[in-house]
Amino acid sequence: MLRKPLFIALGWLCVLLGVIGAVLPLLPTTPFLILALLLFSKSSPAFHQMLLNNRLFGPGLRQWEANRSLARPVKRKASVFIVLTFSISIYLVAHNAWLQMMLVTLMGALLVFIWRLKES
Repeated sequence: MLRKPLFIALGWLCVLLGVIGAVLPLLPTTPFLILALLLFSKSSPAFHQMLLNNRLFGPGLRQWEANRSLARPVKRKASVFIVLTFSISIYLVAHNAWLQMMLVTLMGALLVFIWRLKES
């Protein structure tokens, strides 16, 4: 009984985190939106379709849902955005070498993750 409302609430939480992640370099966007897509597919066809039809996120989510892959241009754009935002963050914490090293490591891990995904 509570599963459907719980999945909808969690789906919206994931959408919110994904949108925030589009702005903040430490919070990933894509995994949250993919999780929201999964949660909505189990609870709300209307919200599921809304994500798939979104102008910004829809094409990548449709491709992910169809064949669990990303197009090379999407990988390139994501990589540029990751490097740009992490570089700004690394510059802003110039006083803390440990935090800079953590950001470089996280940036590298995200880039490796993205480039290891199957391409369509």
